[in-house]
Amino acid sequence: MANRGPSYGLSREVQEKIDQKYNPDLEQRLVDWIIAQCGGNLEKPQPGKQNFQTWLMDGTVSGGLQVRKQFLHDATHLCADSFFLCQILCRLINSLYPRGKEPIKKIAETQMAFKQMEKISQFLQAAEAYGVTTTDIFQTVDLWEGKDMAAVQRTLMALGSLAVTKEDGQYRGDRDWFHRKAQGYRREFTEEQLRQGQSLIGLQMGSNRGASQAGMTGYGMHRQIM
Repeated sequence: MANRGPSYGLSREVQEKIDQKYNPDLEQRLVDWIIAQCGGNLEKPQPGKQNFQTWLMDGTVSGGLQVRKQFLHDATHLCADSFFLCQILCRLINSLYPRGKEPIKKIAETQMAFKQMEKISQFLQAAEAYGVTTTDIFQTVDLWEGKDMAAVQRTLMALGSLAVTKEDGQYRGDRDWFHRKAQGYRREFTEEQLRQGQSLIGLQMGSNRGASQAGMTGYGMHRQIM
């Protein structure tokens, strides 16, 4: 995570408004789903936005481990306990695919900061390819610097909803955690039906039924008023 000083003035007001969008109840639901989906040895973090961010970044935060307070002094080195940083997101997206078809083939283990940010980018690209819309995708800095954890929640919720909706057997966990996405109903028409439709006047354009010129006078003629 980057070393960012406190915000002041307008920047602080903007950040406070962003932070207010964060949902603690949603956090617990997402943690439960990620643990159920990824399996393995993931431990549940302590409640709290900063704990959730740290857990997503390295997946090692537990009840007996305090949140790291030592941040980066530059953008090229990480703390020693961050060796497995950002792997949890890669594991999450890979778990939604059948074995052998995972989108992230190799999850690099490195302490270089730009490589860790690259893992987040790989997750975001894979999530978009899975079907998450661009408007629901968070930016790398939203997680890396903790600038907008509500956006991170939105991306994970959209991913979970897609996983439940697809019904491909890859989703693990309580299906009530996410809403199913509406499915489009595609109708097929024959050429004959399409030709018949071209001769009809749509209701949006009104109707010509009962139209008559009876009682109308020609242009330039006087009109009789009774």
